[in-house]
Amino acid sequence: MTYSDRKHRRNHKTAPLLPQKDAAFSHSEAGFDGASFSGAVFNLSTTIVGAGIMALPATLKQLGAIPGLIVIILAAILTEKSIEMLLRFTRASKSASYSGLAGDAFGGFGRTLLQACIVINNLGTLVVYMIIIGDVLSGTSSDGVHYSGVTEEWFGQHWWNSRSNLLLLTTLLVFAPLISFKRVDSLRYTSALSVALAVVFVVITAGIVIVKFINGSIGMPRLLPKLIDQASFWKLFTTVPVLVTAYICHHNIHPIENELRDGSQMKSIVRTSIVLCSTVYIATSFFGFLLFGDHTLDDVLANFDGELGIPYGSLLNDVVRVSYVIHLMLVFPIVFFSLRLNMDGLFFPYAIPIAYDNRRFFSVTAALICLIFLGANCVPSIWDAFQFTGATATVSVGFIFPAAIVLRDTHGIATKRDRLVSSVMILLAVSSSSVAICSDIYSIFNIGVEA
Repeated sequence: MTYSDRKHRRNHKTAPLLPQKDAAFSHSEAGFDGASFSGAVFNLSTTIVGAGIMALPATLKQLGAIPGLIVIILAAILTEKSIEMLLRFTRASKSASYSGLAGDAFGGFGRTLLQACIVINNLGTLVVYMIIIGDVLSGTSSDGVHYSGVTEEWFGQHWWNSRSNLLLLTTLLVFAPLISFKRVDSLRYTSALSVALAVVFVVITAGIVIVKFINGSIGMPRLLPKLIDQASFWKLFTTVPVLVTAYICHHNIHPIENELRDGSQMKSIVRTSIVLCSTVYIATSFFGFLLFGDHTLDDVLANFDGELGIPYGSLLNDVVRVSYVIHLMLVFPIVFFSLRLNMDGLFFPYAIPIAYDNRRFFSVTAALICLIFLGANCVPSIWDAFQFTGATATVSVGFIFPAAIVLRDTHGIATKRDRLVSSVMILLAVSSSSVAICSDIYSIFNIGVEA
């Protein structure tokens, strides 16, 4: 091993999985003097606003407009606090990665467990993204009924727009170039476009609402939950997993911070990103629920398959669906980035950072993208598997680990308020996981009984 390799050899406790702004790596990307504030905001915002945005209008359907909007804001505040504590304890431990911080608090087992949770969460997320992209572009079949995708509606059924071929083309032409970047900051422009497309969805939905309001075809939204019986009361709690996981971005905090021109800006970047995403979430939830009311589906994108009752409604349906697919394509590489870092950390915990080793970088990248492609195309029950793993891994990454690190307090810096907030976070995480798992088990057995 060369002196340069030994110099950058990863310390099990504190070293970053990604090299920071040093001379050795800067030569490979001439002119890079650190990521900007705006680029970091766009990358973090893209990490937050993924596919979950489409599930938020349904939470207002369950909770009512006023409680629904309040809990979206509370979830944002809780997430901002969890990341603030994460950053504070990171500096105290002199760690440069999330897994390094977990290792500092809980040793090698804690580090490995966190990396496994991030891998499970991100891998499941990306498989689901690819499934959604295939469904929207090429269509899907359920119970013997085929629902046409956008390309089928436009061009008819051909060999090139079959599901597997479209996903293969998307993987080769879109994903492969974007996941080949070694710095997360290289994705700042695609992340900005991704956020812009989320805003486009809000603008279109708001525009439709305004038109329907003017012609008198839209009613007053339900402000409070509709409680008819005990079952409707318990159904309110099914919104908890959606809300708790809506702002999860913790796995990309350290990669983004490590590349910043000024690391002291990270707290402001987090706050700006959460305010931006909260605004998008609130607008999406409110206008989506206002538009479809009690007919709002669990995935509001499905509501845009029908007649909107306004001129050019069919065109707007297609614009919404296509812009959403492009949005997911651009979210994909930012989630993949932390997936690759943590998968590499699991299998090569003592090797030099992956960005210094081209052979390992491209081998891990190729293996992961192939695994995601096969998962989206060849595993029929993939949804069921990831519903269970996501219910546990996602909340562990976003709330259980940050709270546990604070309660462990190996450096003696936790305040009483920190401990109180951490206890609330763990309670919410455990309850949301329990609700999600019980709901999934009930749905599986209920489907089995009906069959």
